[in-house]
Amino acid sequence: MAGIGSNGIATRAWRALLWLVLGIAALFALWNAAALAGTLIPVNAARETPESGIRVFVEDNGVHTGIVIPAQAVGIGWRDLVRPGDLRDPRHAAHGWLAIGWGDRNFYMETPTWWDVRPGRTLAAMAGMGETVLHVEHVPEPSTGPNRRALILTPAEYARLTDFIRASFADLPESWPGYGQHDAFYAAQGSYNLLRTCNNWTGEALREAGVPIGAWTPLSASVMFWMPQPDASSP
Repeated sequence: MAGIGSNGIATRAWRALLWLVLGIAALFALWNAAALAGTLIPVNAARETPESGIRVFVEDNGVHTGIVIPAQAVGIGWRDLVRPGDLRDPRHAAHGWLAIGWGDRNFYMETPTWWDVRPGRTLAAMAGMGETVLHVEHVPEPSTGPNRRALILTPAEYARLTDFIRASFADLPESWPGYGQHDAFYAAQGSYNLLRTCNNWTGEALREAGVPIGAWTPLSASVMFWMPQPDASSP
């Protein structure tokens, strides 16, 4: 029997590679189609915006979203979980607002800038191979803009939002210093993966509060699509 030969082996290798590329492209297209559908399927669409209440913010850096809440409002504080001593400079704990995001521990803590992104670290996060953390920044009162939108919540809605965020902290959460002087990381509940991203966490928090949002929000654009324009929720 004649051998396959080097040309035959090369042809099979190229065909296998082609099928692999096509398979990855198909999965990517399917994921994006699901993301679009999830974004456009409304949850809490019948909610009426209250005229007064507690002001919170949703912010977006183009890839990642987070929630900014008062450090103290309607009797709800955070000093039992988010302590001044967790910061490199505890004086920043005097700021009146907390910017909170959730994500994969290794990716979050080892990627202070986009220049620090590594393919292996990204793939491990998407595969759900690591633990998760909450990133908490102590910040002055924010202002609205294209990448930061304000929401007005009723006391009941705010209580549900903060209950969700509190439940995201690990039991007796370990903490680590953050990127700078004003932030820290905290051990969190849940697993990050391709189906539950940092933006899904934001969407879940807003759905729990009762805010109109998409049914599945894996992208930052999925979250921000539902946020009011910068001047729409001014107090």
